[in-house]
Amino acid sequence: MLLRRRKARIRSGARQAAHTGYLVLERRAPVSELARQLLRKAFPDHWSFLLGEIALYSFLLLVLTGSFLTFFFTPAMTEGVYQGRYAGLRGLLVTDAYSSTLHISFDVRGGLLIRQMHHWAALIFVAAAGVHMLRIFFTGAFRRPRELNWMIGVTLFMLALLEGFCGYSLPDDLLSGTGLRTANTIVMSIPVAGTYLSFLLWGASFPGHLIIARLYIVHVLFVPGLLLALIGAHLVMVVYLKHTQWPDQGRTNRNVVGMPMVPQFAIRSTGLCLTVFGVTTLLGALAQINPIWNFGPYRADQASTGAQPDWYVGFLEGALRLMPPWQNAVAGHTLMWNVFIPAVLLPALLFLVLYLYPALEKWVTGDLMEHHLCDRPRDRPTRTALGAAAVVCYAVLLAAAGNDVAAYIFRVSVESLTWIYRIALVIGPVIAFLITKRACLALQAHDRQLLEEGEETGLVSQNAYGAFSEGNRSLDARHRYRLLVRDIPLPLPDPGKRAPRRHRLRAALSNWFYRDRVDMPTTAEQRLQITGRTMTPLPEAERE
Repeated sequence: MLLRRRKARIRSGARQAAHTGYLVLERRAPVSELARQLLRKAFPDHWSFLLGEIALYSFLLLVLTGSFLTFFFTPAMTEGVYQGRYAGLRGLLVTDAYSSTLHISFDVRGGLLIRQMHHWAALIFVAAAGVHMLRIFFTGAFRRPRELNWMIGVTLFMLALLEGFCGYSLPDDLLSGTGLRTANTIVMSIPVAGTYLSFLLWGASFPGHLIIARLYIVHVLFVPGLLLALIGAHLVMVVYLKHTQWPDQGRTNRNVVGMPMVPQFAIRSTGLCLTVFGVTTLLGALAQINPIWNFGPYRADQASTGAQPDWYVGFLEGALRLMPPWQNAVAGHTLMWNVFIPAVLLPALLFLVLYLYPALEKWVTGDLMEHHLCDRPRDRPTRTALGAAAVVCYAVLLAAAGNDVAAYIFRVSVESLTWIYRIALVIGPVIAFLITKRACLALQAHDRQLLEEGEETGLVSQNAYGAFSEGNRSLDARHRYRLLVRDIPLPLPDPGKRAPRRHRLRAALSNWFYRDRVDMPTTAEQRLQITGRTMTPLPEAERE
């Protein structure tokens, strides 16, 4: 009886404390309103929207596994004789960073599993973020009002590349040391300031004694802090701006359709999080990655055979290998164009284009509307073709990063293979652009045929005169809606030869972007309905 009364008093006290705490928060912050809005938020239910969640959960796993590894890793380049468990390296002079990584792999219980999970999670994080950005690009989800969120996403991707490179370099093995040697050469290729920046970062002539400790601080403090802040801002903007959605019955540019946060989305998202954790754990347990004991400690006078970086920075390695040996001397300074152009100008140009592309398309289109409906890639053939050309360009550079390995496997000279890749780098994106654009237009023509003739039933009939005909049935209303409700701008009119050059350039680009199209067979009433469904949302004041 006494125990029952005590439990009742404890429950009553806890309930009263929770109620009092809630009242305190509610009087100082709009807790109820924010919670109500969050619980009412509609979340997307299409699989393509899960790519961002995969990146988020892999980043969460990176934080958890990385926190574990920080307890055992020593970010120092002080050398000593290795006396650890791995017999193949005993007696060798190694740095504390390399020795502590071996200690994590062979002496710490579960250390090798956590370390490999951390590496696999990093690859999944960058891959998911990259594919998520491609989905945003191909569907036009970067347009107004999401331009700022697109720029945040590009910055997150850039920071993910930097974070991956820093973590990849920390073990101070022969493979990562070769990558640091390349990074040092890239820094030194910057005209005039390169040698000063190299000395500032490395603290001395390469390899120095400070770079590992500095990379460690960047890897565990600065970049993760920026990533956490930007991911938070990215998620807040996603909640505030609402998600985009595919055209479908009941979905227009003025509403948001999806599943509520509780319980549907919360359950699905939790399942996806556990799946990401489980798959990464299986990869860490079954698929070996970055076995630094096979590479050995870094020596400045040695280089690994067939050394390539992780895939996300492999395009820089490929660009370095394809660039002709151009360099000259000006005013006593050697200008290393063969390093500066592919390793500094190329990534700078890449991210500049990514940052500015929404503004460029907005300027070419002259479109000031808000867009909450996703474009089907086939309906924007030029944009889709540009994206395909960029992917092919990246693939050629990534393949070129392993030209020595490919030459050895296929028994061809490295010089011949390098010229093949150079030609492919010029011709490949052009061919990809043309093929992709024609494929998009062919798919549009197929959509028009479906609207006019219906879809085939597979039945063939013969009339009294012996003629055969195929059986077709009309598309259902939902399918017709998806094909008809699309928002493709018309090319801007020609301003004339006397117009300013920028107006003529804008009209020419607009014509190049939007002149090729296949119009769908629609009636005047259908065109009016399509315009209503793609019309920009009303301002808040007008909605009320």
